[in-house]
Amino acid sequence: MRKKTLKDIDFKGKKTLVRVDFNVPLEDGRITDDTRIRAALPTIQFLVREGARVILMSHLGRPKGKVVDELRMDPVAERLADLLGQEVSKVDDCIGEEVKKAVAQMKDGDVLLLENTRFHPEEKANDPEFARELASIADVFVSDAFGAAHRAHASTVGVTEYLPSVAGFLLQRELEALGEVMENPEHPFVAILGGAKVSDKIGVIRNLLDKVDYLLVGGGIANTFLAAQGYEMGESLVEEDKLDLARDLLKEAEEKGVELVVPTDVVIADEFKPDANYKVVPVDQIPADWQSLDSGGTETLKKYTEIIKKAKTVIWNGPIGVFEMDAFAKGTNAIARALAESDAKTIIGGGDSAAAIKKAGLEDKMTHISTGGGASLMFFEGKPLPGVEALDDLE
Repeated sequence: MRKKTLKDIDFKGKKTLVRVDFNVPLEDGRITDDTRIRAALPTIQFLVREGARVILMSHLGRPKGKVVDELRMDPVAERLADLLGQEVSKVDDCIGEEVKKAVAQMKDGDVLLLENTRFHPEEKANDPEFARELASIADVFVSDAFGAAHRAHASTVGVTEYLPSVAGFLLQRELEALGEVMENPEHPFVAILGGAKVSDKIGVIRNLLDKVDYLLVGGGIANTFLAAQGYEMGESLVEEDKLDLARDLLKEAEEKGVELVVPTDVVIADEFKPDANYKVVPVDQIPADWQSLDSGGTETLKKYTEIIKKAKTVIWNGPIGVFEMDAFAKGTNAIARALAESDAKTIIGGGDSAAAIKKAGLEDKMTHISTGGGASLMFFEGKPLPGVEALDDLE
């Protein structure tokens, strides 16, 4: 990685502004999954040991530029204090006099958490004045929020205009893990892409067709590929305006010697709900009033599992069915188990794929689970991440 990191700066006594990704799920004011907080601990603990004055900032949820009490950072401060084993102070804004006063009172090794940056519309707009205000309280900036690195916001990009800016351990680890498989993968290299829409993954598919040996598709993406091949998909989610594109991608894969694998049988349902009637059918036998909700048919999973078994490198982004409903989670769970049993290097591209792995209790069996769904997708697409590009280069 050609960017400066924590090891390139002496943090002793320095007011250190750290962009973390504490966008955790909340239910009735309680954190239901603290994975993202735990992921930031190595960077925070290092800075505390080095004697930095650690000022953390993050967004939480989608307050749309307004103060939303349910999306305040207080539960995060409380959980972080438990995990760190030390006090974490919290202020009720991320700019202004209250913040400046709190920072002025900090001692070496103290930790302060700012309020939700997205309470200000200027955050998402990457407003220069707002970024200058954020930066004004610090001597140095550390970016450790891979999950927000694909966003050019004030707290991820704007502040780098005003402060020396380096990567934290989490960001560094993400870039190294993802970069290695994209730049120098061991073959056979298998990519598994799921999710609802081909349109969300066009760039990713195009980029991967130059790198992988096998591309396995599932979920709504597979429905569109199947429809493009002439199959009647009933009430299944299909992007009708992307059928020509799907045909082009199938042709491109063939020309490049990539085996683009679509389901041969699927789990269909008569309604989109957890207790719907469902059954497994071949893809040429989907009734007009039924819909495919899981690409995990028996024959399909057998084929996918065989390919995964011989892989040396696998990346997975997107579930291959509506895994939130138990009846349609079989395919996604089977993929998770196949990866857990594989000898391959396994990289999980964040988001729903990471949630599926966690739900199956298989996190420890994966080589790397990304903390950023959108960021990993952009990385797999081969596009530069604004929050990384903005950091200081190694000389």
